[in-house]
This record gives sequence, structure tokens and C-alpha cells, in this order.
Amino acid sequence: MPMAIGVIETHGYPASLAAADAMVKAGRVTLLGINQADSGHQFVVVRGQVGEVNRAVAAGIKVANDCPCNGQMTSYYIVPHPTENIESVLPLHFTEKSEPFRV
Repeated sequence: MPMAIGVIETHGYPASLAAADAMVKAGRVTLLGINQADSGHQFVVVRGQVGEVNRAVAAGIKVANDCPCNGQMTSYYIVPHPTENIESVLPLHFTEKSEPFRV
């Protein structure tokens, strides 16, 4: 069964850390990573079943926007059923670090 991808972009690392924490606690998703985007922006990437990713992204958005460190969510996107060419080109696959935590 294809797994969805959820991405949240935040401004400020504490907001991305808080979002990642909330996302993995809110849904049965696997955190693929927190990556640097540009100039203080990071993005958090999770994978899981579509409903779980939707729930996780919603929780991550709320927490990132409520972060007391002046961080904020700047954008987000959910890919319900990514095609093989998306997965082969973009770094959205499970890694050695994330594989043990795969749900």
C-alpha cells in the first residue's frame, strides 16, 4: 500500500523540532528528517498512511504556530500517493537512520 508524504516548512529550528515531535506523537508516522531549506527555514518530512499523515501534519502546524520561540509554520503539503518517479528523484525515502522506526 502506498504511503503518503507530509512536509511542513517552518521558520526557526525550535519550531521545526516542536512540529516533528508533535507529528510523530499525533499519528503513526515515521520521521524522515528535519532538513535545512534556506535562511532560517527548515522542513520536516514524515511518511505513513494517508489518514495518519493528515493527523500528524495538522498537529505539527498547530504546535509550530504556537511555539513560544517566535517560530512559525510557513507552508505545508501532503502527497497522498506519490508515484515511483517522485520517490526515486527526491530524498523522500526511508534511510538507515529512519528504517528502524518505520511504522
